[in-house]
Amino acid sequence: MCLVPRQRLRLRVNVTVVVVALVVSAVDAVSKAWARQDLADRAVHVGGPVWLRLQYNSGISFSINRAGPLVTTVLTIAVALAVVVVGLNAAPGVAAAGFGLLLGGGVANVIDRLAANPHQVTDFVALGSFPVFNGADVAITAGFVILTVAALRGERLLGR
Repeated sequence: MCLVPRQRLRLRVNVTVVVVALVVSAVDAVSKAWARQDLADRAVHVGGPVWLRLQYNSGISFSINRAGPLVTTVLTIAVALAVVVVGLNAAPGVAAAGFGLLLGGGVANVIDRLAANPHQVTDFVALGSFPVFNGADVAITAGFVILTVAALRGERLLGR
């Protein structure tokens, strides 16, 4: 009989990743609920090129793949699961924050796509002619940038 040491069976979860992901998901859910309620009939000019304008996105970032919401949803869930598997084993510090932002933003958009009516992601921040986006999109982008910079600096992204 082959015995596996107890140490290898222990699940290591980076709590920072989980906390950041939960905070991002919660803040995003509240902001999207507000946008669906308060921006349904009007756009709000914040200042300069910034507008709050309700829009639904059946595709992924920048409305790519608008014709295939089922494929988009399945792919998004697959990517979110991959980030969960990798991110929960993130190295402490910057990497954990980056993976938490990625995970939180991805999960928030998946939940919005599945729970909202219509089954599309709620976008509401408009900057000039740039595509309309939401808080989860900002978190995903920030997480990606943080992880890219950390990797380029030679920092360790994954725990042992």
